[in-house]
Amino acid sequence: MFLFSKEEDSPRLTQLRALSLFSTLSPRELKTVDGLLHERSFLKDEVIFDQGEEGQALYIIETGSVLICHQGEPVGGKIAELAAGNFFGELALLDNSPRSAQARAAENCAMAVLFRADFLGLLETHAVIASKISLQLARHIGRRLRKTVTGQTE
Repeated sequence: MFLFSKEEDSPRLTQLRALSLFSTLSPRELKTVDGLLHERSFLKDEVIFDQGEEGQALYIIETGSVLICHQGEPVGGKIAELAAGNFFGELALLDNSPRSAQARAAENCAMAVLFRADFLGLLETHAVIASKISLQLARHIGRRLRKTVTGQTE
């Protein structure tokens, strides 16, 4: 008989582990981050945030999909449509600049949300975890910038 069994990852931990943002975290570090995430649900066509709003959080899509578009132009102003397993709003963790686009639920969505205040707290209490996430954020933003400059699509 084993006294210790390997704990199975929850579906959310499995999904978080698959994100590039958290790919360098150990299982224990990932559970620390998971404890900071807040659950939010949005109905189809509900606005998640508006262009010009102060960014407060990063959003991780657990189910559903999200449309990133120019303010009030969900059809003609479409920038991207993101499915489950993607994240958006990441610049909010780094600064409090206004949102550069609107995000709205393309269908009913469940999301895990990391607020900037929680991320800043993580910097103070678990600097190694926060620095790993920051490095992955920088890499993600760099890839996106290179695609924009070179005109590549994903």
